[in-house]
Amino acid sequence: MTQLTGQPTTDDDVVHLTVPADGGYLGVLRTATAGLAARLQFALDEIEDLRIAVDEACAMLLAIATRDAELDCRFAVTDDALTVEVTVPTVRGATLPAESSFAWKVLTALTTSASATAADGRATISLLTRRASGY
Repeated sequence: MTQLTGQPTTDDDVVHLTVPADGGYLGVLRTATAGLAARLQFALDEIEDLRIAVDEACAMLLAIATRDAELDCRFAVTDDALTVEVTVPTVRGATLPAESSFAWKVLTALTTSASATAADGRATISLLTRRASGY
């Protein structure tokens, strides 16, 4: 398997979390994000930026999630990057905010790259953050 980083990962490098699509559970994802970024020795400001980006991505998805949906989050760890992919089933006709929206400006400012897809009743936001600082 190859991630957005172009580096291969193994199943040991991937963490899956599923939580109810409810804002009350986002703290679990923020904590997991911080823990995995710390494992990669991200700087404190990089960790906080990534936590904010994950929170923003989840907020975008919660706004279009179906009732009683679950938010699936996949974290892929490589030597120098963390990819976070968040997916949720969506209501019919749901669309994500435009790339010119404030929410997308936040995501692209806080991560190395951000992308989104919406198809077959599901929406996914992918965030890639590379560690800027050295060991």
